[in-house]
Amino acid sequence: GQQIMQIPQYQHVQEGEDFTTYCNSSTTLNNIQWYKQRPGGHPVFLIMLVKSGEVKKQKRLTFQFEEAKKNSSLHITATQTTDEGSYFCAGHSAPQAPAACLQILPWVFRSRSSYSP
Repeated sequence: GQQIMQIPQYQHVQEGEDFTTYCNSSTTLNNIQWYKQRPGGHPVFLIMLVKSGEVKKQKRLTFQFEEAKKNSSLHITATQTTDEGSYFCAGHSAPQAPAACLQILPWVFRSRSSYSP
């Protein structure tokens, strides 16, 4: 079956640093979605990528869907405290497949300030 790995699954980034996280699928994807979940909140949809080689930007966030449509990346430039949260990727391998085919794994960003007393 379809499997999606998110690398790294956890990373601590200090405020102001850049970071990149990747989603790698075992099969070609029809599309991939990214979500963000703030601490204590619910997942919020960020973007969906559908085209091979697609790159989309949302202010400091850059999303890429590589040519083979198996891998995607999320890059955040100059992280801020508002970036804190868990970042999820979900891949869909067939356009008519049921939602149950989605597989989601967490990736967590923690800003340095979240550890301040």
